[in-house]
Amino acid sequence: MRDIEYLFDQLKNHRCELHNIGEVGRKEYKTSQYIRDYLDKLGIEYKVYLETGTVGVIKGHNPKKTIAFRSDIDALSTDKGVEHLCGHDGHMSILLGLIEYLNDTKDSLNDNIVFIFQPAEEAPGGAEELVKLGVLKDYDVDEIYGLHIYPEIPEGYVGVRDGYFLAQAGEVDIDVVAKSAHGAMPQNGIDAIVIASNIINSLQTIVSRNISPIDNAVVTIGKMTSGTVRNIIAENARLEGTIRTFNPKTYELMKKRIKEIILGYEQVYDCKINLEIRDFYPSVNNDKRLYDEFLNIVESDKIIRLDPLMVSEDFSYYQKEVPGLFFMLGSRNEEKGYINGLHNAKFNFDENIFLNALDIYIKLLKYKNSID
Repeated sequence: MRDIEYLFDQLKNHRCELHNIGEVGRKEYKTSQYIRDYLDKLGIEYKVYLETGTVGVIKGHNPKKTIAFRSDIDALSTDKGVEHLCGHDGHMSILLGLIEYLNDTKDSLNDNIVFIFQPAEEAPGGAEELVKLGVLKDYDVDEIYGLHIYPEIPEGYVGVRDGYFLAQAGEVDIDVVAKSAHGAMPQNGIDAIVIASNIINSLQTIVSRNISPIDNAVVTIGKMTSGTVRNIIAENARLEGTIRTFNPKTYELMKKRIKEIILGYEQVYDCKINLEIRDFYPSVNNDKRLYDEFLNIVESDKIIRLDPLMVSEDFSYYQKEVPGLFFMLGSRNEEKGYINGLHNAKFNFDENIFLNALDIYIKLLKYKNSID
């Protein structure tokens, strides 16, 4: 990694500057301005998408393919304000470092390299909108790569797998509209709490009885609100939850069974139940060819073949259009106290991992003869 160490101080500075101006999705104005100012300094051409998205290209001398690299740019809204607690400040720093390296060595660059600074990965999902706007077609992208800083595996390692890697996710809202009555006369009411409780129990049978044991799926109701006072039969109840799986057919089966269960309880209890299911990101599905190439360029003792993870990522929208590979960049360092998970208020990492990521990206480009 000696030939990239000269970038380290600049990478750390990027992270510091970007960390201090964290902004939520679709409002990353200061963040995008910082990125564009630096690209202007390097003389890199780019276009603006979705106001805060920045996409550009460094052209090779004899392009036979176009390879894209993507970074998300948004931060998280917390009780303390807006903070980078998911590593996106690091993702941007890595991609800016790659751009600077390629710009410094552009005489040896053969293929076209596209960079995508994407807004709103956390919400509402900027990748889908960029794809619909034709960003991959505008640049004739052949394949795409992305990463995520990941504190569950040690610094210096990467986690990856071929095929389904990260889950398809959806949100479920269930509103039970029943009938209120005095608690001493329950026969005069229709109890929304009882109905909601039974719905929760029935939803658990979807995974245990409708889905193959060798498939992976989750139905979680994480929030329930109902009732007014202790001696009144509740007229309304609201359930909020999430569904996650990898196989699109399994996802559709889960939705089907939820609808059937809700319809059944409406009929049994003679009440009204409103159901809303919002489909979020598809599954991240790593291309087998790109995965095999990845194994060839990363030291075997530094690769952890992860089991599928139930977290989700909108990088999957790019993979629906072109072959793509997404991997996890290890950041866990117990000696330095970098052990807290993503979205944790104490999440942090050592910037040394930037060099690990850059080294992988550059080796990958050299393996593909995109760089001499």
